[in-house]
Amino acid sequence: MVLGGGAELLRREESSPRATFLELFLDLVYVFALTRVSQRLVHDLTQLDQEVFLEALRALVLLLTLWLLWSMTTLMTSRFDPERPLVQAVVVVTMFGSMVMAVAVPQAFGQHGLMFALAYVVLQFVRPFVLGLTLRGDPRQRISVRLVFWVLCTAPLWIVGALVTGDLRLLLWGLALVADYLGHLLRWPTPGLGSSTSAEWAFAGEHIAERYQQFFLIALGESILVTGFAFSGGDFTAAQSAAFLIAFTTTVLLWRVYFFQAGFLLAEAFHTARDPSRFAWSATYTHLMIVAGVVTTAVGYELVVARPLGHTDGAWVGVIIGGPLLFLAGRARFGYEVFGTLLRSRLIGIVALVAVTPGMLFVPPLAVAGTASTILLAIALHDLVRVRGRRPKPPASPL
Repeated sequence: MVLGGGAELLRREESSPRATFLELFLDLVYVFALTRVSQRLVHDLTQLDQEVFLEALRALVLLLTLWLLWSMTTLMTSRFDPERPLVQAVVVVTMFGSMVMAVAVPQAFGQHGLMFALAYVVLQFVRPFVLGLTLRGDPRQRISVRLVFWVLCTAPLWIVGALVTGDLRLLLWGLALVADYLGHLLRWPTPGLGSSTSAEWAFAGEHIAERYQQFFLIALGESILVTGFAFSGGDFTAAQSAAFLIAFTTTVLLWRVYFFQAGFLLAEAFHTARDPSRFAWSATYTHLMIVAGVVTTAVGYELVVARPLGHTDGAWVGVIIGGPLLFLAGRARFGYEVFGTLLRSRLIGIVALVAVTPGMLFVPPLAVAGTASTILLAIALHDLVRVRGRRPKPPASPL
Protein backbone atom coordinates (compact mmCIF):
# COMPACT_ATOMS: atom_id res chain seq x y z
CA MET A 1 0.00 0.00 0.00
CA VAL A 2 1.37 3.39 -0.95
CA LEU A 3 0.74 6.04 1.68
CA GLY A 4 -0.29 9.49 0.58
CA GLY A 5 -2.24 10.37 -2.51
CA GLY A 6 -5.29 8.74 -0.94
CA ALA A 7 -7.54 11.42 -2.35
CA GLU A 8 -7.89 9.06 -5.31
CA LEU A 9 -9.83 6.75 -2.98
CA LEU A 10 -12.47 9.40 -2.31
CA ARG A 11 -15.71 9.34 -4.25
CA ARG A 12 -15.86 11.40 -7.40
CA GLU A 13 -18.91 13.06 -8.88
CA GLU A 14 -19.04 10.48 -11.65
CA SER A 15 -18.98 7.57 -9.18
CA SER A 16 -22.17 5.53 -9.02
CA PRO A 17 -24.23 6.38 -5.92
CA ARG A 18 -25.75 2.89 -5.83
CA ALA A 19 -24.77 0.45 -3.14
CA THR A 20 -22.28 -2.16 -4.31
CA PHE A 21 -22.81 -5.91 -4.14
CA LEU A 22 -20.15 -6.06 -1.42
CA GLU A 23 -22.16 -3.67 0.73
CA LEU A 24 -25.25 -5.81 0.22
CA PHE A 25 -23.12 -8.80 1.20
CA LEU A 26 -22.18 -6.95 4.40
CA ASP A 27 -25.86 -6.43 5.13
CA LEU A 28 -26.41 -10.19 5.23
CA VAL A 29 -24.19 -10.31 8.31
CA TYR A 30 -26.47 -7.79 9.99
CA VAL A 31 -29.52 -9.92 9.28
CA PHE A 32 -27.83 -12.56 11.41
CA ALA A 33 -26.71 -9.96 13.97
CA LEU A 34 -30.22 -8.56 14.43
CA THR A 35 -31.54 -12.10 14.74
CA ARG A 36 -29.08 -12.77 17.56
CA VAL A 37 -30.21 -9.64 19.39
CA SER A 38 -33.91 -10.43 19.02
CA GLN A 39 -33.43 -14.07 20.03
CA ARG A 40 -31.60 -12.98 23.15
CA LEU A 41 -34.49 -10.71 24.10
CA VAL A 42 -37.09 -13.37 23.27
CA HIS A 43 -35.34 -15.81 25.59
CA ASP A 44 -35.26 -13.26 28.39
CA LEU A 45 -38.95 -12.40 28.00
CA THR A 46 -39.87 -16.08 27.92
CA GLN A 47 -38.14 -16.60 31.27
CA LEU A 48 -39.88 -13.55 32.80
CA ASP A 49 -37.56 -13.34 35.80
CA GLN A 50 -36.93 -10.24 37.90
CA GLU A 51 -34.06 -9.14 35.67
CA VAL A 52 -36.13 -8.71 32.51
CA PHE A 53 -35.62 -4.93 32.56
CA LEU A 54 -31.85 -5.28 32.90
CA GLU A 55 -31.78 -7.84 30.11
CA ALA A 56 -33.75 -5.44 27.90
CA LEU A 57 -31.12 -2.77 28.61
CA ARG A 58 -28.36 -5.20 27.66
CA ALA A 59 -30.11 -6.03 24.40
CA LEU A 60 -30.47 -2.30 23.71
CA VAL A 61 -26.75 -1.75 24.28
CA LEU A 62 -25.94 -4.52 21.81
CA LEU A 63 -28.35 -3.16 19.21
CA LEU A 64 -27.01 0.40 19.53
CA THR A 65 -23.44 -0.86 19.20
CA LEU A 66 -24.19 -2.81 16.03
CA TRP A 67 -26.12 0.11 14.54
CA LEU A 68 -23.29 2.58 15.21
CA LEU A 69 -20.78 0.25 13.57
CA TRP A 70 -23.00 -0.21 10.51
CA SER A 71 -23.77 3.51 10.18
CA MET A 72 -20.10 4.48 10.44
CA THR A 73 -19.29 1.94 7.74
CA THR A 74 -22.02 3.49 5.59
CA LEU A 75 -20.51 6.96 6.07
CA MET A 76 -17.14 5.51 5.08
CA THR A 77 -18.41 3.91 1.85
CA SER A 78 -20.31 7.09 1.05
CA ARG A 79 -17.15 9.14 1.43
CA PHE A 80 -14.70 6.70 -0.16
CA ASP A 81 -15.16 4.87 -3.46
CA PRO A 82 -16.33 1.32 -2.57
CA GLU A 83 -15.07 0.05 -5.92
CA ARG A 84 -11.44 0.62 -4.85
CA PRO A 85 -9.63 -2.53 -3.65
CA LEU A 86 -8.44 -0.96 -0.39
CA VAL A 87 -11.92 0.25 0.50
CA GLN A 88 -13.32 -3.18 -0.37
CA ALA A 89 -10.71 -4.77 1.89
CA VAL A 90 -11.85 -2.53 4.75
CA VAL A 91 -15.48 -3.56 4.11
CA VAL A 92 -14.52 -7.26 4.13
CA VAL A 93 -12.67 -6.83 7.43
CA THR A 94 -15.71 -5.02 8.81
CA MET A 95 -17.89 -7.87 7.63
CA PHE A 96 -15.77 -10.43 9.46
CA GLY A 97 -15.59 -8.35 12.63
CA SER A 98 -19.35 -7.79 12.56
CA MET A 99 -19.84 -11.54 12.24
CA VAL A 100 -17.62 -12.08 15.28
CA MET A 101 -19.70 -9.57 17.23
CA ALA A 102 -22.94 -11.23 16.11
CA VAL A 103 -21.71 -14.65 17.19
CA ALA A 104 -20.77 -13.20 20.58
CA VAL A 105 -24.15 -11.47 21.14
CA PRO A 106 -25.88 -14.31 23.09
CA GLN A 107 -23.05 -14.34 25.66
CA ALA A 108 -21.83 -10.76 25.22
CA PHE A 109 -22.61 -10.07 28.87
CA GLY A 110 -21.16 -13.43 29.83
CA GLN A 111 -18.14 -15.37 28.71
CA HIS A 112 -17.89 -13.77 25.24
CA GLY A 113 -17.78 -10.17 26.38
CA LEU A 114 -14.14 -9.64 25.45
CA MET A 115 -14.73 -11.07 21.97
CA PHE A 116 -17.58 -8.61 21.39
CA ALA A 117 -15.76 -5.57 22.76
CA LEU A 118 -12.43 -6.27 21.03
CA ALA A 119 -14.09 -6.78 17.65
CA TYR A 120 -15.96 -3.50 18.00
CA VAL A 121 -12.95 -1.46 19.15
CA VAL A 122 -10.62 -2.93 16.52
CA LEU A 123 -13.09 -2.22 13.70
CA GLN A 124 -13.76 1.32 14.86
CA PHE A 125 -10.00 1.95 15.05
CA VAL A 126 -8.73 0.15 11.94
CA ARG A 127 -11.19 1.69 9.49
CA PRO A 128 -10.28 5.38 10.01
CA PHE A 129 -6.63 4.59 10.77
CA VAL A 130 -5.97 2.72 7.52
CA LEU A 131 -7.93 5.09 5.30
CA GLY A 132 -6.50 8.07 7.15
CA LEU A 133 -2.97 6.94 6.36
CA THR A 134 -3.75 7.10 2.66
CA LEU A 135 -4.80 10.74 3.05
CA ARG A 136 -1.46 11.84 4.47
CA GLY A 137 -0.92 15.49 3.61
CA ASP A 138 -4.57 15.99 2.63
CA PRO A 139 -6.68 18.30 4.87
CA ARG A 140 -9.46 15.74 4.82
CA GLN A 141 -7.26 13.43 6.88
CA ARG A 142 -8.39 15.36 9.95
CA ILE A 143 -11.68 13.47 9.97
CA SER A 144 -9.82 10.19 10.39
CA VAL A 145 -7.64 11.69 13.13
CA ARG A 146 -10.74 12.74 15.05
CA LEU A 147 -12.30 9.28 14.72
CA VAL A 148 -9.13 7.57 15.93
CA PHE A 149 -8.89 9.98 18.87
CA TRP A 150 -12.43 9.18 20.01
CA VAL A 151 -11.93 5.44 19.65
CA LEU A 152 -8.81 5.61 21.82
CA CYS A 153 -10.76 7.60 24.42
CA THR A 154 -13.63 5.11 24.72
CA ALA A 155 -11.68 1.87 24.13
CA PRO A 156 -10.64 1.51 27.82
CA LEU A 157 -14.29 1.52 28.88
CA TRP A 158 -15.11 -1.21 26.37
CA ILE A 159 -12.12 -3.38 27.28
CA VAL A 160 -12.33 -2.94 31.05
CA GLY A 161 -16.07 -3.52 30.83
CA ALA A 162 -15.41 -6.83 29.07
CA LEU A 163 -13.07 -7.89 31.89
CA VAL A 164 -15.61 -7.33 34.67
CA THR A 165 -18.96 -9.03 35.17
CA GLY A 166 -22.56 -8.31 36.01
CA ASP A 167 -24.05 -4.85 36.28
CA LEU A 168 -20.62 -3.22 36.20
CA ARG A 169 -20.11 -4.38 32.61
CA LEU A 170 -23.48 -2.93 31.65
CA LEU A 171 -22.55 0.37 33.31
CA LEU A 172 -19.13 0.66 31.65
CA TRP A 173 -20.38 -0.35 28.22
CA GLY A 174 -23.32 2.00 28.61
CA LEU A 175 -20.94 4.88 29.40
CA ALA A 176 -18.74 3.94 26.45
CA LEU A 177 -21.73 3.83 24.13
CA VAL A 178 -23.00 7.21 25.36
CA ALA A 179 -19.56 8.66 24.68
CA ASP A 180 -19.44 7.11 21.20
CA TYR A 181 -22.85 8.49 20.29
CA LEU A 182 -22.01 11.85 21.84
CA GLY A 183 -18.88 11.98 19.68
CA HIS A 184 -20.98 11.13 16.64
CA LEU A 185 -23.57 13.78 17.52
CA LEU A 186 -20.95 16.49 18.14
CA ARG A 187 -18.89 15.32 15.14
CA TRP A 188 -15.92 14.20 17.21
CA PRO A 189 -14.47 17.38 18.75
CA THR A 190 -10.72 16.83 19.14
CA PRO A 191 -8.06 18.98 20.85
CA GLY A 192 -6.30 21.13 18.27
CA LEU A 193 -8.72 20.17 15.49
CA GLY A 194 -12.15 21.06 16.80
CA SER A 195 -15.24 19.35 15.38
CA SER A 196 -15.80 18.21 11.82
CA THR A 197 -17.65 20.68 9.63
CA SER A 198 -20.27 20.06 6.98
CA ALA A 199 -17.78 21.15 4.32
CA GLU A 200 -15.40 18.34 5.33
CA TRP A 201 -18.04 15.66 4.90
CA ALA A 202 -18.40 15.30 1.15
CA PHE A 203 -20.56 12.21 0.71
CA ALA A 204 -23.07 10.81 -1.75
CA GLY A 205 -26.51 11.60 -0.36
CA GLU A 206 -28.24 9.17 -2.70
CA HIS A 207 -25.92 6.42 -1.52
CA ILE A 208 -26.66 7.07 2.16
CA ALA A 209 -30.40 7.22 1.46
CA GLU A 210 -30.30 3.87 -0.30
CA ARG A 211 -28.27 2.33 2.52
CA TYR A 212 -30.81 3.48 5.15
CA GLN A 213 -33.63 2.03 3.07
CA GLN A 214 -31.74 -1.23 2.72
CA PHE A 215 -31.09 -1.52 6.45
CA PHE A 216 -34.78 -0.98 7.10
CA LEU A 217 -35.47 -3.89 4.74
CA ILE A 218 -32.85 -5.91 6.64
CA ALA A 219 -34.83 -5.33 9.82
CA LEU A 220 -38.03 -6.43 8.06
CA GLY A 221 -36.22 -9.51 6.77
CA GLU A 222 -35.13 -10.35 10.30
CA SER A 223 -38.75 -10.01 11.42
CA ILE A 224 -39.93 -12.47 8.77
CA LEU A 225 -37.10 -14.83 9.64
CA VAL A 226 -37.76 -15.05 13.38
CA THR A 227 -41.55 -15.28 13.08
CA GLY A 228 -41.19 -17.90 10.36
CA PHE A 229 -38.91 -20.00 12.54
CA ALA A 230 -41.29 -19.63 15.48
CA PHE A 231 -44.27 -20.78 13.42
CA SER A 232 -42.45 -23.66 11.74
CA GLY A 233 -41.42 -24.99 15.15
CA GLY A 234 -44.97 -24.89 16.52
CA ASP A 235 -47.98 -27.17 16.27
CA PHE A 236 -49.74 -25.20 13.51
CA THR A 237 -52.81 -24.67 15.67
CA ALA A 238 -55.53 -22.24 14.58
CA ALA A 239 -54.35 -19.66 17.14
CA GLN A 240 -50.72 -19.96 16.03
CA SER A 241 -51.75 -19.70 12.38
CA ALA A 242 -53.73 -16.54 13.16
CA ALA A 243 -50.74 -15.11 15.03
CA PHE A 244 -48.45 -15.86 12.09
CA LEU A 245 -50.88 -14.19 9.69
CA ILE A 246 -51.05 -11.10 11.92
CA ALA A 247 -47.26 -11.02 12.21
CA PHE A 248 -46.81 -11.18 8.44
CA THR A 249 -49.50 -8.56 7.87
CA THR A 250 -47.85 -6.26 10.38
CA THR A 251 -44.51 -6.62 8.63
CA VAL A 252 -46.13 -5.62 5.33
CA LEU A 253 -47.80 -2.66 7.02
CA LEU A 254 -44.49 -1.49 8.48
CA TRP A 255 -43.04 -1.60 4.97
CA ARG A 256 -46.01 0.31 3.56
CA VAL A 257 -46.05 3.01 6.24
CA TYR A 258 -42.28 3.55 5.99
CA PHE A 259 -42.09 3.89 2.21
CA PHE A 260 -45.26 5.96 1.85
CA GLN A 261 -44.05 9.25 0.32
CA ALA A 262 -41.10 10.02 2.64
CA GLY A 263 -39.45 6.61 2.25
CA PHE A 264 -39.53 6.83 -1.55
CA LEU A 265 -38.30 10.44 -1.57
CA LEU A 266 -35.40 10.05 0.86
CA ALA A 267 -32.70 10.41 -1.82
CA GLU A 268 -34.40 13.46 -3.31
CA ALA A 269 -34.72 14.97 0.17
CA PHE A 270 -30.95 14.71 0.58
CA HIS A 271 -30.45 16.77 -2.57
CA THR A 272 -32.97 19.46 -1.60
CA ALA A 273 -31.99 19.77 2.07
CA ARG A 274 -30.43 23.06 3.13
CA ASP A 275 -27.58 21.23 4.85
CA PRO A 276 -27.22 17.65 3.49
CA SER A 277 -24.68 16.79 6.19
CA ARG A 278 -27.08 17.82 8.95
CA PHE A 279 -29.86 15.91 7.20
CA ALA A 280 -27.67 12.78 7.14
CA TRP A 281 -26.89 13.06 10.85
CA SER A 282 -30.55 13.52 11.73
CA ALA A 283 -31.65 10.65 9.48
CA THR A 284 -29.17 8.36 11.23
CA TYR A 285 -30.94 8.69 14.57
CA THR A 286 -34.37 8.61 12.98
CA HIS A 287 -33.63 5.31 11.28
CA LEU A 288 -32.18 3.98 14.52
CA MET A 289 -35.61 4.55 16.11
CA ILE A 290 -37.37 2.97 13.15
CA VAL A 291 -35.12 -0.10 13.08
CA ALA A 292 -35.33 -0.52 16.85
CA GLY A 293 -39.12 -0.41 16.52
CA VAL A 294 -39.09 -3.11 13.83
CA VAL A 295 -36.77 -5.37 15.84
CA THR A 296 -38.90 -4.93 18.97
CA THR A 297 -42.02 -5.68 16.95
CA ALA A 298 -40.39 -8.87 15.67
CA VAL A 299 -39.61 -9.94 19.24
CA GLY A 300 -43.21 -9.35 20.26
CA TYR A 301 -44.70 -11.29 17.38
CA GLU A 302 -42.34 -14.21 17.85
CA LEU A 303 -43.62 -14.45 21.41
CA VAL A 304 -47.23 -14.29 20.18
CA VAL A 305 -46.68 -17.00 17.56
CA ALA A 306 -45.13 -19.25 20.20
CA ARG A 307 -47.88 -18.63 22.78
CA PRO A 308 -50.90 -16.85 21.28
CA LEU A 309 -53.34 -17.59 24.10
CA GLY A 310 -53.28 -17.29 27.87
CA HIS A 311 -52.16 -14.54 30.23
CA THR A 312 -50.29 -11.55 28.77
CA ASP A 313 -47.45 -10.35 30.97
CA GLY A 314 -46.69 -6.63 31.18
CA ALA A 315 -43.30 -7.15 29.55
CA TRP A 316 -44.99 -8.83 26.60
CA VAL A 317 -47.40 -5.92 26.21
CA GLY A 318 -44.37 -3.64 26.32
CA VAL A 319 -42.75 -5.22 23.26
CA ILE A 320 -45.92 -6.06 21.28
CA ILE A 321 -47.26 -2.50 21.60
CA GLY A 322 -43.92 -0.76 22.16
CA GLY A 323 -42.42 -1.94 18.88
CA PRO A 324 -45.05 -0.31 16.62
CA LEU A 325 -45.09 2.70 18.95
CA LEU A 326 -41.35 3.24 18.58
CA PHE A 327 -41.61 2.70 14.83
CA LEU A 328 -44.37 5.31 14.47
CA ALA A 329 -42.41 7.80 16.58
CA GLY A 330 -39.42 7.37 14.28
CA ARG A 331 -41.64 7.51 11.20
CA ALA A 332 -43.26 10.74 12.39
CA ARG A 333 -39.83 12.29 12.81
CA PHE A 334 -38.84 10.93 9.39
CA GLY A 335 -41.79 12.66 7.76
CA TYR A 336 -40.79 15.93 9.39
CA GLU A 337 -37.23 15.59 8.11
CA VAL A 338 -38.42 15.11 4.55
CA PHE A 339 -41.47 17.40 4.37
CA GLY A 340 -41.15 19.69 7.39
CA THR A 341 -44.56 18.60 8.72
CA LEU A 342 -45.84 16.04 11.19
CA LEU A 343 -48.57 13.80 9.79
CA ARG A 344 -51.56 13.62 12.11
CA SER A 345 -52.12 9.95 11.28
CA ARG A 346 -48.76 9.07 12.83
CA LEU A 347 -49.48 11.10 15.95
CA ILE A 348 -53.00 9.67 16.27
CA GLY A 349 -51.56 6.17 15.87
CA ILE A 350 -49.08 6.83 18.69
CA VAL A 351 -51.88 8.14 20.95
CA ALA A 352 -54.06 5.14 20.10
CA LEU A 353 -51.32 2.65 20.97
CA VAL A 354 -50.68 4.38 24.28
CA ALA A 355 -54.40 4.54 25.05
CA VAL A 356 -55.04 0.82 24.50
CA THR A 357 -51.96 -0.36 26.41
CA PRO A 358 -53.55 -0.67 29.90
CA GLY A 359 -56.40 -2.79 28.57
CA MET A 360 -54.01 -5.16 26.83
CA LEU A 361 -53.07 -6.71 30.17
CA PHE A 362 -56.48 -8.39 30.30
CA VAL A 363 -56.55 -10.02 26.87
CA PRO A 364 -54.44 -12.85 25.36
CA PRO A 365 -51.27 -12.03 23.37
CA LEU A 366 -53.07 -12.75 20.09
CA ALA A 367 -55.57 -9.96 20.80
CA VAL A 368 -52.75 -7.56 21.71
CA ALA A 369 -51.00 -8.27 18.42
CA GLY A 370 -54.24 -7.93 16.49
CA THR A 371 -54.96 -4.55 18.10
CA ALA A 372 -51.53 -3.16 17.21
CA SER A 373 -51.82 -4.47 13.66
CA THR A 374 -55.29 -2.94 13.28
CA ILE A 375 -53.98 0.50 14.26
CA LEU A 376 -51.20 0.21 11.68
CA LEU A 377 -53.75 -0.91 9.07
CA ALA A 378 -55.89 2.15 9.81
CA ILE A 379 -52.87 4.40 9.27
CA ALA A 380 -52.01 2.72 5.97
CA LEU A 381 -55.60 3.01 4.73
CA HIS A 382 -55.73 6.66 5.77
CA ASP A 383 -52.57 7.28 3.74
CA LEU A 384 -54.18 5.78 0.65
CA VAL A 385 -57.36 7.82 0.99
CA ARG A 386 -55.47 11.05 1.71
CA VAL A 387 -53.38 10.97 -1.48
CA ARG A 388 -56.04 9.64 -3.86
CA GLY A 389 -56.22 11.90 -6.89
CA ARG A 390 -53.50 14.23 -5.64
CA ARG A 391 -50.14 14.99 -7.17
CA PRO A 392 -47.08 13.65 -5.32
CA LYS A 393 -45.83 16.04 -2.68
CA PRO A 394 -42.22 17.22 -3.26
CA PRO A 395 -39.76 17.08 -0.35
CA ALA A 396 -39.30 20.29 1.63
CA SER A 397 -36.82 19.44 4.36
CA PRO A 398 -36.37 22.10 7.07
CA LEU A 399 -32.85 20.80 7.78
